[in-house]
Amino acid sequence: MSAIAPPTPAPRRPLERFLCLFAEVRDGEGLQLVLLALNVFLILTAYYVMKPVREALILAQPGGAEIKSYAYAAQAGLFVVLVPLYSLLATRLPRRRLINVVTALFIACLPAFYMLAENKAPIGFVFFLWIGIFSLMVIAQFWSYANDVYSPEAGKRLFAVIAFGGSAGAVFGSWIASALIRTLGVNPLLLVATSILATSLLLFNFIDLRERSAAGRARGGATDPGAAQRQRDVSIGDGEAFGLLKRNRYLLLIALITLFLNWVNSAGEYILSAVVKHEADLAVATGSILLSEQRLFIGTFFADYFHIVNLAGMLLQLFVVSRAIKYLGVPIALCILPVVALASYTVAALIPSLMILRWVKIAENSVDYSLMNTVRQLLFLPTRRNEKYKAKQLIDCLVVRGGDVLSAATVYLGTAVLSLSISQFAWINVAVVSVWLVLAMATGREFQQRVATHERRSRDRVPEAAVVRP
Repeated sequence: MSAIAPPTPAPRRPLERFLCLFAEVRDGEGLQLVLLALNVFLILTAYYVMKPVREALILAQPGGAEIKSYAYAAQAGLFVVLVPLYSLLATRLPRRRLINVVTALFIACLPAFYMLAENKAPIGFVFFLWIGIFSLMVIAQFWSYANDVYSPEAGKRLFAVIAFGGSAGAVFGSWIASALIRTLGVNPLLLVATSILATSLLLFNFIDLRERSAAGRARGGATDPGAAQRQRDVSIGDGEAFGLLKRNRYLLLIALITLFLNWVNSAGEYILSAVVKHEADLAVATGSILLSEQRLFIGTFFADYFHIVNLAGMLLQLFVVSRAIKYLGVPIALCILPVVALASYTVAALIPSLMILRWVKIAENSVDYSLMNTVRQLLFLPTRRNEKYKAKQLIDCLVVRGGDVLSAATVYLGTAVLSLSISQFAWINVAVVSVWLVLAMATGREFQQRVATHERRSRDRVPEAAVVRP
């Protein structure tokens, strides 16, 4: 008869006691948790400040909705080059330097985009490519770091709080964008995002300094903190991203659910964008707005839309996600978004109005940005360090855009060849979601097996490098 584990003692510190309202946080975990949540808060704030700029620049040009869909395919082509380059950097640079170099390069681009936009340069397509690369690489890099500093046991307890920082940043960023775009206009939002991203990079370096110092003390390096920090800031490890993915069945399953998730989501974005562009053209044709106000019309719609999506996602993240993971488990939580998408696109196929499509995408994206985002990050906990950084970049960048390529192909065939209606595009999504749901169930089972193996071997004091099977 196995012994019953004693309950975890309640934390004594005020910060941890407060955080326990939302997740199971233990003494000593609170400050790092809040700092990481604040870091991703700033990254997502900057991203959502830039998103209305992206939509305004690309959708205001002729054929904007179709060009937007095809731009995702172009991003996939760029990632074929960028992912191996990132993998090479991750082999040669220590963790802190890797994150500093990559993030600083993105920050340096924003003032240049601002000047080009102010001079009426046609940068809509190029900026769309850039922000897509930024949003995937920098956010994936942040979660690689979080996976690196937390064990699977701690990650399952705490990632919901960190992800809440991202949800809150998305809400705050979309609120700022919605407010400022009406007073400053579209282009100055790029400078606002620049300052926010620079602040996030400074905060990351403070977090990493604390983490390396704590790790050094845990290893007995308190007498020489500098040596402990140098020891902790080690290379991520060898291995090439494509090879790591090819040899690992679990990573392949994660890649497949990511592929289908983004196929569905991007196709849904095309459906919504096409309807919004149609409404903007109709408003110009009927004289409701001037042609010069079309960008503002589109940008304002999406700023308000993103604000509602992210507010709903934040509330789900705060009150639902940690409890869903704790009581339902990761395998069931992984299947919730496919079920929501299946129901949503069925309704959209039957009633393809702008109001219905708007709320369909709000339901889908709010669950995606909260529960699904947290669960997807949890999936990388039982993996090796080189897989967390290299394979994760491959999956979160190239595979994500691979789903967008499939969506772009669907859009092309549906518009240029088959002349499908909005309702028929929604039915295609229903079929794709059905396959995604089957893959999610298989991935959840594999996650459970790997975490159980990790916990069993940790109890037996097997080194971490031996935990994850190839």
